[in-house]
Amino acid sequence: MKSPTSFFAAAGLLSALAAVATAQCSTGCSASGQDLPKFEVLFDGTTLDGWQHKGNWKIEQGAIARAGKGGGIIYQLKKIPDDFQLRFEWKVAPGSNSGVYYRPGQYEYQILDNSKHHDGQNPRTSAASLYFCMAPSKDATRPPGEWNEGRIVCQGSVIQHWLNGVKVIDFDYADPKWAKEVELLRRRGANLADRGAYLHLQDHGDPVWYRNIRLRAIPKGEKLDRTPVTPAAIPAEAIKHEQEVIERIQKQKVQQKKPRPKKG
Repeated sequence: MKSPTSFFAAAGLLSALAAVATAQCSTGCSASGQDLPKFEVLFDGTTLDGWQHKGNWKIEQGAIARAGKGGGIIYQLKKIPDDFQLRFEWKVAPGSNSGVYYRPGQYEYQILDNSKHHDGQNPRTSAASLYFCMAPSKDATRPPGEWNEGRIVCQGSVIQHWLNGVKVIDFDYADPKWAKEVELLRRRGANLADRGAYLHLQDHGDPVWYRNIRLRAIPKGEKLDRTPVTPAAIPAEAIKHEQEVIERIQKQKVQQKKPRPKKG
């Protein structure tokens, strides 16, 4: 007969294994527990084949690195699926700003040095935010110069942003309680229902690096971890600045619609 100590040790092992399986299935198993499609590597650290840019990005120690002015770099071999999970690593220099665009319009996972860039003063424009729409629950960034692990998960009208293993955003934009946030982003230039974009890494004029970029489609029946996440509070001064930005954008749109005077 096994001693009580051995029994509890075995029970603890089984419990630990079950916990690991549950954690894996939260992002890698269907409702029936079957394995889901594996990730497709979009950048393996050795070639920029399939990526379009103007010569201002290069491979540096296994990472995509911004090397000069010229705009973002776009993966053109396939569009982002409607339901997907994107994993990537990123790092910035002190004060740097960039972004991962994964759906049409101003639909961006913010990449930022929160400590020195002014966008870090507003949670809604800080690192891992859905830029100008949804704030992360907390600042989970590592210091400039260190690698961060980013993850974007989208299924239906649910959007999740993860940072360094922490789910910092989880919201259903069809839920009426997020109407103000959805409208804010719409006025800036994005419809959250839009689909069919190419993955775009932003050139914002600052040093930034990306590596280990992987993508997979999320099939029907896959269950997401929907543990509630509460966005960080937005300071009054930041809200005021947002309104100023929106007013400026609206004025620009009005100017663009005005007919140009005919020549001669």
